[in-house]
Amino acid sequence: QVQLVESGGGLVQPGGSLRLSCAASGRIFSTVAMAWYRQAPGKQRELAARIMSGSSTNYADSVKGRFTISRDQAKNMVYLQMNSLKPEDTAVYYCYFEGTEIGGPDGYKYRQVWGQGTLVTVSS
Repeated sequence: QVQLVESGGGLVQPGGSLRLSCAASGRIFSTVAMAWYRQAPGKQRELAARIMSGSSTNYADSVKGRFTISRDQAKNMVYLQMNSLKPEDTAVYYCYFEGTEIGGPDGYKYRQVWGQGTLVTVSS
């Protein structure tokens, strides 16, 4: 099965930077999209950044200009570079994968997979 392993979260001061990484592993045939969602305390999960198979991207208005999503398709990795961090960026950040898994004798299986989340805290 496809699995996502996240890293890079932690505590950072306002104005600082963090780089999140997500590694997708398993019997991946193709990747349609990878994304970073986030969920702040008491709020719904929201899309922060997404990158499609054609490398097009979109961002939440609140992070546009500060966050950059990128991918290494050969390594099945996705990154989120976060600059000029604000206290309101504090949230659990979740990696997301959407693509096709090799299903063995059963053929291919379309998968939507979530990581376990990594906590980003922006505070003095």
